[in-house]
Amino acid sequence: MQSLQLDLGERSYAIHIGSGLLKKGELITPLLEGKQVLIVTNTTVAPLYLEQLKSSLQKANPHLQIATCILPDGETYKNLAHLEKIWDQLLESGFNRKATLLALGGGVVGDMTGFAAACYQRGINFIQLPTTLLSQVDSSVGGKTGVNHPLGKNMLGAFWQPRLVLIDTQSLQSLPPRELAAGMAEVIKYGLLGDLAFLEWLEAHMTELMSGDELLLTEAIARSCQCKADIVAEDEREGGKRALLNLGHTFGHAIETEMGYGQWLHGEAVAAGMWLAADLSRRLGWLNQADCDRVARLLSAAQLPVRPPPQMQVAHFIKHMAVDKKNIDGQLRLVLLEQLGQARIHNLTEQAQLENCLIEALSASC
Repeated sequence: MQSLQLDLGERSYAIHIGSGLLKKGELITPLLEGKQVLIVTNTTVAPLYLEQLKSSLQKANPHLQIATCILPDGETYKNLAHLEKIWDQLLESGFNRKATLLALGGGVVGDMTGFAAACYQRGINFIQLPTTLLSQVDSSVGGKTGVNHPLGKNMLGAFWQPRLVLIDTQSLQSLPPRELAAGMAEVIKYGLLGDLAFLEWLEAHMTELMSGDELLLTEAIARSCQCKADIVAEDEREGGKRALLNLGHTFGHAIETEMGYGQWLHGEAVAAGMWLAADLSRRLGWLNQADCDRVARLLSAAQLPVRPPPQMQVAHFIKHMAVDKKNIDGQLRLVLLEQLGQARIHNLTEQAQLENCLIEALSASC
């Protein structure tokens, strides 16, 4: 087991990474304030890991009162209507402020469980047990929680840090190839935004990573989590540097919102968004064509798209990007690349370069 620490003072917590950790309830039970536990999961993950988790918790502490909430699987259900199902179960179970929520699943489950915890009786504890690569390297770490709105992704939410992130790498064995690829987009993001050595390591090992090599995946997860933990410790509420973690996301969220949540997986949309960010960076004179080609090769090696869906139009991108959370006073702010391994936040004052970037990318998609 590898262990990292996210340093946030009294809200600090450990990130444990290893094989078979869902069987180790003793890593979880010391962090429970009371005996009430609600496991939130979904219809895909529950048959695989729910009983295993319950058994490990009861073995560590036979006195626990464990309830479950099983949500439908998919980004489509990341909304207020399904969030209420978590609160319904908490109330029906008579759970109090010392209850703890356990998020067993991918990013949707983690985001919704964290938001439910932030709101229930004005805030209770929760623990992240991510089972997808994307959630293991990104959404489970850092305390961003929330749900989608029809007009924008993750527009409703709260910063609410977990007490623990427990990453069982064995869960990746049951992950479909498309989901593994989607998670790899977020791994690649860390190399592009701030760690050239990691980017080069990914280029050297992508074939083995995509074949499911558990030792290499564990290394990739640990390096990704360390990168995010360092940034979040410096800027918990995205007042500055943390915004760099949104590389590719402004474009990606526009794709997800326009296409319909779940049609393109989050990582797929972010991958196309990172290529667009790289191409726009080239147009601004920061990257060269060889850099963009290098980004495209790595994304392709990870079985990810490097162009947006052909159904999209420039107007769709502009409309959705206008409501991005990074924007200030109507000014479009994008995370771009000064060079590979070094991102920056850029206030876009000339929209023509963005439109040309989108026009060419969309024409290449057709």
